[in-house]
Amino acid sequence: MDASEASHQIIADLLEARTGQHLTESRRWRVNSALAGIFRAHGISNVDQLVCLLASPPAGPEGADLAQEVVEALLNNETYFFRDKPTFDQLPAEILPELHQRRRDVRRLSIWSAGCSTGQEVYSLAMVFAEQAERWQGWTIDILGTDVSHRAINAARSGLYSPFEVQRGLGVTQMLRHFDETPRGWQVHDDVRSMVRFQQHNLLGGQHLGRIPFDLVLCRNVLLYFDRQVRREAFARLAGAVIPDGFLMLGAGETAVGQTDRFVPAARRASFFVPAMAPALTALRRSA
Repeated sequence: MDASEASHQIIADLLEARTGQHLTESRRWRVNSALAGIFRAHGISNVDQLVCLLASPPAGPEGADLAQEVVEALLNNETYFFRDKPTFDQLPAEILPELHQRRRDVRRLSIWSAGCSTGQEVYSLAMVFAEQAERWQGWTIDILGTDVSHRAINAARSGLYSPFEVQRGLGVTQMLRHFDETPRGWQVHDDVRSMVRFQQHNLLGGQHLGRIPFDLVLCRNVLLYFDRQVRREAFARLAGAVIPDGFLMLGAGETAVGQTDRFVPAARRASFFVPAMAPALTALRRSA
C-alpha cells in the first residue's frame, strides 16, 4: 500500500469510526472532490497532507476539530422534498390513516426521521399533516429529525431553502402554500415548523432521543452506507425505537429481509416493516 492509499484508508477509518459509514472502493473516487474545500481552507493540495494535519492539527480555531470537518465533508446529504414519491405517497394514503385509527384514543403521534440531512423529509411529513388539518385537529404531532451532521441539522432548523432546493419535489402550489419567498431564500411557514424539531444524533451512538418509542420511524438511504455487522446493530437500535404496532420505513433500495430478525415486511406495503413478534402474532399481522 503506497502513501496515498494509506492516507485514503485513514480517512475511511475516521469516517467509519465517527458515523459507522463504510467508505467502499466504489465511493472513494469522490474523496478528493468532497475534501476540496478543506484543502483550500488549510492551504494544502492532497489527502496525504491532510492526514499529516490530522495527526498534528494547527492551533486555534483553524484546527479546533479538523477531524469532524473532514467527516462532515464526506457525508452524503442528498435529499429533496417528497423523495421517492411513489413510496412516500404510501404514508398519507395508508400508513398515517392506519396510525390515526390506532391512536384515536390518545390523539398523539410521534415520528422520527433518522438521517434527515437538511430537513426536507421532515418538512414533507409536516406538510402532509398541514394539508390534512381537519383529520388531525386536536392531535399532538411531534416529528423529530436527526442527523449525524451538525451542519445539516443547523440548515434543517433554519427551514430556509434555496430556489433550487425548494423546487426539488415541490409543486408551485405547495411552495406558495407552505413557504414565503424572502431575500435569503424560501422560508418554511411557522405552522409547518411548529410540528418539527431537530437534533444532532448518531444512529449508532448513545445520545438520548427524548420521547420513545415512536409510532413511525423513517430511516431511508442510511443503512446503504453500513457494512453488514453495523447494519445489524442499526436495526437493533431502530427496533428499540419503534412501538410494537408501529412502522419502520426504509429507502426504496433497502430491506430488512435477510439483514435482521428484528423486523418483518408490512403486508402489501413496499419499503415498510413492522417489529417482529411471536410467530402467531406475526402471521396474524401479515394476513390483516
